[in-house]
Amino acid sequence: MKEHGKMREVEVKLHSPDLALVQRALHDAGAKLVKERVFERNLRYDSADGSLIAGGEVLRLRQDTAVKLTYKSDATLENGIVSRLEAEVTVSDFASMDAILRRLGFHVALVYEKYRETYALLGAEVVLDELPFGNFTEIEGDAPTIERVVAALSLGNCRRIESSYVDLFMDVKARLGMSARDCTFAAFVDVDVGELFLPPSTPSFMRAQSGLAKASPCNSLIRPSKS
Repeated sequence: MKEHGKMREVEVKLHSPDLALVQRALHDAGAKLVKERVFERNLRYDSADGSLIAGGEVLRLRQDTAVKLTYKSDATLENGIVSRLEAEVTVSDFASMDAILRRLGFHVALVYEKYRETYALLGAEVVLDELPFGNFTEIEGDAPTIERVVAALSLGNCRRIESSYVDLFMDVKARLGMSARDCTFAAFVDVDVGELFLPPSTPSFMRAQSGLAKASPCNSLIRPSKS
């Protein structure tokens, strides 16, 4: 959304393991498919002294059907909704932009991959994200619109995730004792995430078919880290 000539990203991230149910809810609510499921490769950069990531800022180069360079400021949080300034530009060449950033002193701190499908509903953008460690729904718009979309999709019981995907990966990596630097699907091929993020599919399926209880895309929650 635009705010006084600047770009401000306002969004909520919901843990929703069963994306098929979210897709069904989107269809039933009359959502428009804006962009079909596409693979993304993202490079997250940091400054030489590590201050960019430490300060909560994001410098990211993304490639899907286009190449985009994005900057995000540190975020503010309210009711699980994340708000931050965002500036984004489309560039013509992924490798050249990466080389420019490296020449400017930035380095790639992490690579992460995901699949994303994009919808429009009630003036908000709704994206379904599949990451190597779990599935999520992000809703972007102003705060009242976000709440209307959450209600329209029956996602009110989903846990609101205030962490970025990179932070979630670092948490999963620590809990599972993974050595991989990057959050790629290849890195998770032989990793059993188990109940950490992914729900058992059979109970959800049985509830949906039996009619005894409404199936929920949020039937498994991210567990907090043990301190």
